[in-house]
Amino acid sequence: MRIGVISDTHGLLRPEVVSALQGCGHILHAGDVGDAEILARLESIAPVTAVRGNVDRRGPCSELPLTQTLVLGGNHVYMLHQIDKLDINPAAAGFAAVVFGHSHSPATEYRKKILYFNPGSCGPRRFSLPVSLGFLVLTNNTIEPELVTLL
Repeated sequence: MRIGVISDTHGLLRPEVVSALQGCGHILHAGDVGDAEILARLESIAPVTAVRGNVDRRGPCSELPLTQTLVLGGNHVYMLHQIDKLDINPAAAGFAAVVFGHSHSPATEYRKKILYFNPGSCGPRRFSLPVSLGFLVLTNNTIEPELVTLL
């Protein structure tokens, strides 16, 4: 299964993002959605799990949970927007991956065999950072991260 991972849309869902997410079995949005219509559009592609970011202060996005836990392909995944707000021990809790956003900078890192994955930002460009998204490819109870730069 291929899981699309996006973050920091800030109210902008680019056509390139919609195109890249086609065929995904699930989509994770790691916060700063900016407009609930984005989640509705993503739902037309695949089921969506989203968390609230620091800009999601009004309307339906303000009602998103701060964290989410889910099982994808037998792997436990923990989601939040700001990694510095992580208040659990992912290894002790049995998570295979932590998905986050906020920094607008794509990153893949392993800590104590736990994948920490930030897809970067696919909304408005910030500074000189790329417009990017990511994928988690699930096979045989493993997670393989993939970062894609769009612009």
